Amino acid sequence: MAEQGLSPRRDGKIHRLLAWYDRHRRDLPWRARPGETPDPYHVWLSEIMLQQTTVATVGTYYRKFLELWPTVETLAAAPREDVLKAWAGLGYYARARNLHACAKVVAEELGGRFPDSEEGLRALPGIGPYTAGAIAAIAFDRPAAAVDGNVERVMTRLYAIETPLPDAKPEIRSRTLALVPERRAGDFAQALMDLGATICTPKRLNCMICPWTEDCAGRKSGIADGLPRKKEKAERPRRKGIAFWVERQDGRVLLRERPDKGLLGGMMEIPSTEWAASVARPEVQAPLDAKWTRTGKRIEHTFTHFHLELDIWSTRVLADTDVPDKSARWVHKSELDSEALPSVMRKIVDQMR
Repeated sequence: MAEQGLSPRRDGKIHRLLAWYDRHRRDLPWRARPGETPDPYHVWLSEIMLQQTTVATVGTYYRKFLELWPTVETLAAAPREDVLKAWAGLGYYARARNLHACAKVVAEELGGRFPDSEEGLRALPGIGPYTAGAIAAIAFDRPAAAVDGNVERVMTRLYAIETPLPDAKPEIRSRTLALVPERRAGDFAQALMDLGATICTPKRLNCMICPWTEDCAGRKSGIADGLPRKKEKAERPRRKGIAFWVERQDGRVLLRERPDKGLLGGMMEIPSTEWAASVARPEVQAPLDAKWTRTGKRIEHTFTHFHLELDIWSTRVLADTDVPDKSARWVHKSELDSEALPSVMRKIVDQMR
């Protein structure tokens, strides 16, 4: 728990940041207005969506989810496939599966109420240390540290922390928690995020209007624009595969549901081979026996840990051709836009439709 009133310098930092926030806070669709009580469902939904996704991208999805499922109970009652469809395009699809699972726990086991502590929140599906801290602070005003990428940048510059990420994370979290006030913890968390998003940005620092310009050790030592330090990333490995575009004479295309566990789990896909360094005997991995045509078309897609190249093979089959297994189904080309297809699969559809 943050200590209160022990350091005038600390209290001055808090006061200056909150005063700046009161004047310059961002107007975001999930953010409660001054004087309003935050809705924990809104805070949780936005924080899950904002994991590894930009504010600009999340806004449209957030509004769509609230229109479809205005409460945690309605989200819990929705078929998971519908949730995955609505999520398609946001990426990191394990978040969508965990979102639905978490909603069911809250609605069915907790009476529709989210826990108000970090410990209780972390027990829920899909909620890790950062998200638990953010929800606890913003929704319930608990003195918790919410350390995202923006906050990491602000704190490494404020304290001139030169240890590279991710090794610097424990010190960043400790220093952030030491600043969290007992009152207005939620505003403090959001103020730090806003400071990093609008002033203490990665490349264009605006130190002259920063509320912490006189406190910033990174600025004083002339190293702020080089912080945070990061370890060099290894080059992403390249994987290859064959995507099989199967179209019936009635205009329906074969889709297959991916296993729940693993990359893009539970999402629909254009059937493909395994994604590996090389592809041997792709016909053996085809979804059905057919005469395949090498279309000469290729899509590329970069995931977090690897770069993927998929060549597209196609075939046309009779209108009464059955699905090869229970994980597959036929979908008319005109209805593909409404399917839970991740971005990599939509690239294939765009090439073939």
